Amino acid sequence: MSRVASYRTLLSLFLCLGVASLASAQDKTAQSTGTSQDQNAADDSAKDAADATQAQGQASQDPLKRPIDAKKKRQQMKDYSKEIKGPYKKWLDEDVIYIITPEERQAFKQLSNDEERDNFIEAFWKRRDPTPDTEENEFKEEHYRRIAYANEHFAAGIPGWKTDRGRIYIVYGPADEIDSHPSGGTYERPIDEGGGETSTFPFEDWRYRYIEGIGQEVIIEFVDTCMCGDYHMTIDRSEKDALLMTPNAGLTMYEEMGMANKSQRFSGGGLERLGLGPMSSMQSSKEFDRLEQYAKLQQAPPVKFADLTEEVNTKVILNPMPFDVRSDFVKVTDDTVLVPVTIQMKNRDITFVNKDGVQRGTVNVFGRLSTLTGRAVQTFEDTVQVDVPAELLPRTAENASVYWKAVPLRPGRYKLYVAVKDVNGDRKGVWSRSIIVPDYSDDKLASSSLIVADEMQPVPTKDIGTGSFVIGTMKVRPRVAPADGKPAVFNREKDPKVNFWMQVYNLGIDEKTHKPSATFEYDITNLATNKPVVQHTESTDTMGNVGEQITLQKSIQAAALQPGLYKIEIKVNDNISKQTVDPSAVFQVE
Repeated sequence: MSRVASYRTLLSLFLCLGVASLASAQDKTAQSTGTSQDQNAADDSAKDAADATQAQGQASQDPLKRPIDAKKKRQQMKDYSKEIKGPYKKWLDEDVIYIITPEERQAFKQLSNDEERDNFIEAFWKRRDPTPDTEENEFKEEHYRRIAYANEHFAAGIPGWKTDRGRIYIVYGPADEIDSHPSGGTYERPIDEGGGETSTFPFEDWRYRYIEGIGQEVIIEFVDTCMCGDYHMTIDRSEKDALLMTPNAGLTMYEEMGMANKSQRFSGGGLERLGLGPMSSMQSSKEFDRLEQYAKLQQAPPVKFADLTEEVNTKVILNPMPFDVRSDFVKVTDDTVLVPVTIQMKNRDITFVNKDGVQRGTVNVFGRLSTLTGRAVQTFEDTVQVDVPAELLPRTAENASVYWKAVPLRPGRYKLYVAVKDVNGDRKGVWSRSIIVPDYSDDKLASSSLIVADEMQPVPTKDIGTGSFVIGTMKVRPRVAPADGKPAVFNREKDPKVNFWMQVYNLGIDEKTHKPSATFEYDITNLATNKPVVQHTESTDTMGNVGEQITLQKSIQAAALQPGLYKIEIKVNDNISKQTVDPSAVFQVE
């Protein structure tokens, strides 16, 4: 075999081996690729099963508790910004911006449609309604009245509701006292501010006797440093000092005496720059209290009425103490009204115990009058003690024990809350109602409450204006109507008289005679027969020396009235102002 042939034989052998190796490698690659694809398919199946299990778990989870990822949350906020507009945005960012709680605001932002928002707004006002059983929502009405007042009186280039004074007025109502310095000028510092004389920017100090959750004697200072009518709330009482930055001017008492230097006001730190004085150490310790008060004033007021309603609805009183309450209104001054509160309890509902041969019943009484926002303006508490001889106790079971408390109030809407406790029997009772104290300040003809009383008599000179049931010169004890809506009841045998008491205000005065000219018509009608049983008329001409205020008082023998339902109406005709008032009351005779 030649050398060339040998080379050709070896080349053919190598080619054959190469092809075989390539084929083998391709088979292994194909096998490996198939195995990898099978593994990937298995992994995909497992992942799909896990996703399906997770989706099934999420579907069974409470949607409200399902966590929201950041992307979806951002999308929800975009949708909210698009949807929340018009009246809803105005309601949230203007109408209730100061009284809505952070939790309520967050919940409102998560609502998805207008129907849910409408339901939320309705529930928002209902939670704050002091009288949920009536159609009127006094809290809502008062809130929007305050907004209107703030816009009218506190605007300063911006709407009044946006100002600090407007916010405080909307949330906490009118202050009990305002010290106003609308032009600034010369100011004698009180000793707790360092004393001495200076000049000030316009400022106001608002004083509240009590704000629930904040404290008593709350004083809020507003300063107009721009002299533009925009008063802002401040905790630095030196901010009103117009000479604060002027060297050697507006010095405090210590600075005038050389015991301190004005530059020390700016080197001591703290919230205020009042300068050293006799009470400096005490003021520095109170700065934390002022800071705490400032922080609390920035917060939305808590929802009180919902908590009270929930407590009353959920707390079961197994053996409640029944009692009845009556409130009346009598003018004292142009801006003050006396509100007598009469509480009546039947002796049969009081537990009596023997004390030295006398049966004694004891009842604790607590009352509170508050504004519609919950700020307490008057409270009273007392103990009513009833002593009855042991042998007479069964015969006096139907008699009533009466408690009377008169509190002075300004005109406006209030919530009256009364609680009683039978000490010996451990029985309790609660009662609450909204009352409207009338405004007698204008020239409009008006009258006090028409009181139907079981006792009415003059009091000794030394007791005028003092003591229970005393109004002016008369003792007038009202007969309280029961809480079930029925009228006050008089007994023909036990009650000698049915008495009527009322005052008339703002009668017109004749310019020539300087006397009023009016007639008073008394009509008592039997409501069963609709026939008058008493008709009587009198005038100021026969009443002697009278003025623009007159007290009317009449009595009738209870025995002269047949059993039945009656209505007493007193019609006042002012001949000078041509005005008329005709209050009425219903009572029953047994």
